Amino acid sequence: MVRLALRTGLRWKLSAAIALVGALVAIALSLVVHNAARGSMLDNSRDVQTERLNFTQKIYETTHQLRFGAKLDDPALPKALRDEVAKGKRATYLEDTGQTTPKVWAAAPVAGGRVLSIQGYFPDRFAVLDDLDQALLIGSTAVVVGGCALGVLIGGRLSKRLRKAAAAAGKLADGDTSVRIRDEVGGRIRDETDDLAWAVDAMSDALQKRIEAERRVTADIAHELRTPVTGLLTAAELLPPGRPSELVRDRAQAMRTLVEDVLEVARLDGYAERAELQDVALGEFVTRRVRALNPDIKIDLLRDAEVSTDPRRLERILGNLIANAARHGKPPIEVTVEGRVVRVRDHGTGFPEALLREGPSRFRTGSSDRAGRGHGLGLTIAAGQARVLGARLTFRNADELTDGSTGAVSVLWLPENAPTSTGSFPVIQLPDR
Repeated sequence: MVRLALRTGLRWKLSAAIALVGALVAIALSLVVHNAARGSMLDNSRDVQTERLNFTQKIYETTHQLRFGAKLDDPALPKALRDEVAKGKRATYLEDTGQTTPKVWAAAPVAGGRVLSIQGYFPDRFAVLDDLDQALLIGSTAVVVGGCALGVLIGGRLSKRLRKAAAAAGKLADGDTSVRIRDEVGGRIRDETDDLAWAVDAMSDALQKRIEAERRVTADIAHELRTPVTGLLTAAELLPPGRPSELVRDRAQAMRTLVEDVLEVARLDGYAERAELQDVALGEFVTRRVRALNPDIKIDLLRDAEVSTDPRRLERILGNLIANAARHGKPPIEVTVEGRVVRVRDHGTGFPEALLREGPSRFRTGSSDRAGRGHGLGLTIAAGQARVLGARLTFRNADELTDGSTGAVSVLWLPENAPTSTGSFPVIQLPDR
């Protein structure tokens, strides 16, 4: 079952809420005023008809003449009114259908057991009620429209502040630690948005301090390990030839590589790296570097492009992506250059869901079948170097093939503009592929 989620702005939600409340209040007040005015007019009509009946009865008792349309024993007299008069009472009766002006009856007993009655309408009085209903309708409409306008005004201001806060939070998430949400949403009027901004800034500062402390500890440990590891590697070179010596040298070299990778990750995490830009022909550059790494890799040059980038960092990214494909995927490995886009694909089991969902993470491998193999730093370094280049590195799995394998695809999107001198990066529009 597919559920459609409608996304509406805060200003429209607030406007709709105020308009709804205003409409309910206006309807309730209009009903109260209408019913009160109608009841008052009906009571007044009864009083007027009673006065007419009294005057008519006096004339009848004096002259035996009927005036003002009065009748004796009128056959149209309502039964309820006839019953009340039969008790010797003077009474009035409303014949109200709710569609037209009600007919007002008044009756009283006279000599001889007869009933004197008078009836009539008061359209002029109820015309005033129609005018009142029209005025209430106009007033209610004005209240609803004014409520909508007020909701749009208040909601627009609050929505604008929240959008500024969201934009600042996005910059903060992208690594711009100089951004302060409270400065972005600041204004003369203080509300809960400012409290939220202060809380997020405080959390960001605390988290940044913790990350910086962890980065420094990692960098210090790796830096301190560099000297003894270098000494260990030098000493291993002095060992006599043989299988044990080869194992020692191999493990010492692996430890040295790990230390250098950890130091590189620490530098990238510090956002202190800057690209040394050169103009290169991307197709030729990729072809030359890939051939040097592995001549068996298939290269497809669909469209060449000239880019302004750092060749050393670009070579580092390509090397790590190809090494990851060779270590954890299956041949053949394919490298495709299409304009400013470089794709590296293998034909293995593909990336695990955790990497596709969260991206590369240090000391977490990028394949579901690589337990105990690698440290997860290759893709982390590639992503960090891409960030320095102002590029974007994405990961996905290819469509399933006939042999059941899917293949992992790493896509490097190089920007049209080079990174600025301030270290910020241009926005990259990713085409649908």
